[in-house]
Amino acid sequence: MPRAKVDLNEKWQRMTEYERKARQEGFAVIAGMDEVGRGPLAGPVVTCCLILDPDKPVLGVDDSKKLSHKRRMELKAQIEETALAIGIGVVDHTTIDRINILNATKMAMKMAVRNLKIVPDLVMIDAVHIDDLDLPQMSIIKGDAKSVSIAAASIVAKETRDRMMEEYDKLYPGYGFAQNKGYGTKEHMEALKKLGPCPIHRSSFIHL
Repeated sequence: MPRAKVDLNEKWQRMTEYERKARQEGFAVIAGMDEVGRGPLAGPVVTCCLILDPDKPVLGVDDSKKLSHKRRMELKAQIEETALAIGIGVVDHTTIDRINILNATKMAMKMAVRNLKIVPDLVMIDAVHIDDLDLPQMSIIKGDAKSVSIAAASIVAKETRDRMMEEYDKLYPGYGFAQNKGYGTKEHMEALKKLGPCPIHRSSFIHL
């Protein structure tokens, strides 16, 4: 077997350790959840909650930040084809300004869970604990690098939000949303000073 394939199998074994332990504890249907978009100056926060099929491994899944756009798209297609259920949650900039980004993230996470077609026994979440989630949950620090379920959710959430920001770039040109995805790059900050904020900017994040 080629070395690369062996390495991917080894990585899969490492990144399914939390899931295997949870199954040993009696949890049969395990979901992973992650968010993207807590830091940008514009656009929504997007979450994904998904249930992978343990019998259909998607080799190469990793923290979305470590993967190229091309690789994320390849993995996203495989995840969407093989996952037992996928739920997406989106909370817009207006709500983020009103209730703050942490509460908006938790709101989006609860939306994503509700949008699953299967109710999980356990939800593994990257770093966040949701106080009023009526399901068992496990908060894992740097979970997108340790749990395959959370990592897969990070990939779907990132690519989903990136496509949204590319569409916003067509509506609000000049800020570079297709490239910066709303993050505060030098070019984005210069555009803000020149053009002022557009309708999807988070007023609570902008200090010009």
